[in-house]
Amino acid sequence: MPNLNKVMLMGNLTRDPELRYTPNNLAVANLGLAVNRVWYNKQTNEKQEETTFVDCEAWGRTAEVLCQYLQKGRPVYLEGRLKLDQWEDKDGQKRSKLKVVVDQFQFIDSKQGQGGPPGSSGGPDGGSAGYNNNRGNAPRRSAPAAGGGGEPIHEPIEEGDIPF
Repeated sequence: MPNLNKVMLMGNLTRDPELRYTPNNLAVANLGLAVNRVWYNKQTNEKQEETTFVDCEAWGRTAEVLCQYLQKGRPVYLEGRLKLDQWEDKDGQKRSKLKVVVDQFQFIDSKQGQGGPPGSSGGPDGGSAGYNNNRGNAPRRSAPAAGGGGEPIHEPIEEGDIPF
C-alpha cells in the first residue's frame, strides 16, 4: 500500500533558528513555527483563533540558508515530512516528540533591505523567494544538495504558484 508523509505549513518563526553541525560537518538547524488558524463562530458570530506551535529541523544547505536569512517573527512557508523522535529521559521515562523535517521553504516577506537574500524582491511589493533542497521539483529551481557546492538560486514566486 502506498504511503504519503507530506507537510505544508505557513507561519511565523517563534525564535531565531539555531544552527549546529554534526561531527561529520553536516549542518542542522532547529526552529519553531507558530501557525494561526482563524475562523468565525456561527453561533456567537465572533472571530475565533488558535495557534499551533510546531518544532522543525532542516539539514544541509537548507539549514544554512534558513539560518542566514530568517529570524524570530519572520513569516515563512515550509514543506517537509513528519518525524517522530523517541528517547528515554534521565529518569528512565520514555519520551517522544513529533516534528517536521524541512525539505524546502519559501520566504514570504523578503523585501530588499529587510534581511532577505539578494535578488529576492520579486517586484515592487516585495514578493517572495524560495529555496528547494531537492532536485527536480518544479516550478522552483533546485539548489545543490548539501555538500554539492554552489549557492542556492532564488527565484521570485508568483502568487499563482502558492499551493493554497
